[in-house]
Amino acid sequence: MAEKKRDIWNDDDGAGEAKRAEKRSGRLRRFAVFALALMAVLAVVLAAAYRDGTGFDALRRYLNYGGSGEERYRYESSSSNRFAALGDQLVVLSDNTLQLLNRDGGETWSTQVKMSAPALCQGGGRVAAYDVGGRTLYVLDQHGEVFHLETEEDETLISATLNGKGILTVTAQRPNAKGAVYAYSADMTRVVFDMTSGERFVTEARVSDDGSTLAAVRLGQQDGVFISSVVLYDLREAGEKTPFAEHSIPDGLALSTGQQGGRLVTVADTCVVSASCAGKAEASYDCGGAYLRSYSLGENFTALLLNRYRAGNVGRLVTLDAEGAELGSLEIHEEVRGLSAAGRYLAVLYTDRLVVYNESLQVYASLRGINGISQALMRTDGSALLIGTDSASQFLP
Repeated sequence: MAEKKRDIWNDDDGAGEAKRAEKRSGRLRRFAVFALALMAVLAVVLAAAYRDGTGFDALRRYLNYGGSGEERYRYESSSSNRFAALGDQLVVLSDNTLQLLNRDGGETWSTQVKMSAPALCQGGGRVAAYDVGGRTLYVLDQHGEVFHLETEEDETLISATLNGKGILTVTAQRPNAKGAVYAYSADMTRVVFDMTSGERFVTEARVSDDGSTLAAVRLGQQDGVFISSVVLYDLREAGEKTPFAEHSIPDGLALSTGQQGGRLVTVADTCVVSASCAGKAEASYDCGGAYLRSYSLGENFTALLLNRYRAGNVGRLVTLDAEGAELGSLEIHEEVRGLSAAGRYLAVLYTDRLVVYNESLQVYASLRGINGISQALMRTDGSALLIGTDSASQFLP
């Protein structure tokens, strides 16, 4: 076998070094081109973000989903199905199953339930699934169950809310009372507020995002006139069950409350009332005699679908800021099948298309060919989940 030798005296070291230097230079040039292209893309994104705030959301969608909208969530078809978007996962609740589905087509968590009137609410990165008129409630995060409640046999659930920090508040019916409200600590280990109402019916309650107050919606009559009001309790005073503030809903039935910034916003069938954290009603948007057909109370704004008549599709789509001032208004002359507000976006599902608007009702994106889609769930990053009979897919603008 011949011996392999290297002649260190006759090797062309200068030429080899030149080639290596040329390769390094080529790599540096390619890296510089890539860096310049990346900077150009980021510049465009930052310019868009500075202009309307949507550029960062486009970047989030690209990083989260890679520009692909192929993910599909599959579930059993049921008329009782209820849906909620939880990050990039989908919560599906029916009368017999509660599921948390991931975008890879799998199941993150599930359990069997027995509910006659399933309902969902969400907030603070959590979703609560409960049975209206029943006794069962679950709270989920993106990993699965974090809390399970079974009420007493004579105590049935009316509603549940989760605030911006995921704090749970439950409204229930108790014997010999017109309602009960109790709220939990953020870690769900203890009850921090428990109140029984003997004067007026309580339909909903929620804890403020900073955890300092609890607002409860009460219904009743006074001098033969129906009244609807929001009362506030101080959670910083241990054992305190006397409201420190109250504001009425003028000539309206309070439907839902939420927090937008530092203000408490209540949607009623005739108006939207904006109150300070101290409980003082400071602004109100009057629906002007129009019929409230649908609404979506988002984190940053409120969307209302107001019909001119009880029947038909002639009306207006309106968005309001936290102080009840109009952000946008759009005349509607076609059927609207659903509204969903999240972040700075509003998804409106028409008969033949999905349109995503910004909070001023300027078109951000649209999609046709939505046969089989019954519901759209807006997400804070500007994407939407399209809900079908037995599967859901995502729409990436």
